[in-house]
Amino acid sequence: MFELSLEKLYLLLLEHYGYQNWWPVDEGYHKLKGTDPREEIVIGAVLTQNTAWKNVEKALENIKREGELSLRFIRESKVEELCKLIKPSGFYKIKAERLKHVAEFLNPVGLVQRVSRRELLKVKGVGKETADAILLYAGNRLSFVIDAYTFRLFERLYHLKGDYEYIKAYVESRIPKDLTLYKEFHALIVKHAKTYCKRTPRCGGCFLKNYCLSASPSF
Repeated sequence: MFELSLEKLYLLLLEHYGYQNWWPVDEGYHKLKGTDPREEIVIGAVLTQNTAWKNVEKALENIKREGELSLRFIRESKVEELCKLIKPSGFYKIKAERLKHVAEFLNPVGLVQRVSRRELLKVKGVGKETADAILLYAGNRLSFVIDAYTFRLFERLYHLKGDYEYIKAYVESRIPKDLTLYKEFHALIVKHAKTYCKRTPRCGGCFLKNYCLSASPSF
């Protein structure tokens, strides 16, 4: 078993999977419409709560087809209308209300580059993961995102346990303060957790198995 720093983990993941270029946005759409791609990130960060990204993509396509992928459209739309458009993302009634709250708060969207994490967390329906995703990907702020994949990978790889703030502080204190690294590391963790470190892990073929404290050759 070999020691593995977080920075080395990032480099191994990057070497294996390459750059993920998160957050995915439709640049061509926004150029054509004159809308701000940061707003798509904000919308997506709310819609992805408790659902798979493929469901978010369906909801985003509905918004693009029937309206406009912008926070202005969210503000001006009726909740009932939003519910129909975002239904594929699940929990659509709750998420429609949350989108409304976030759209009102981030008016204009440029506030995402100045608002504090504490202020953002006061917005109804914005939890820690959503807030950090908005700050990191829409605001280009150094706020590392912790999600279920991060918890799973770090518990298996390092036997690291703790709540959201503990894991976040642990990561941020051990990696360089670099925006690209923050974004790519989070995206790469998600990629690896979906590829090898699944709920039922695929340890046998995992390139990290010699570093992992929980690796089992039986999987």
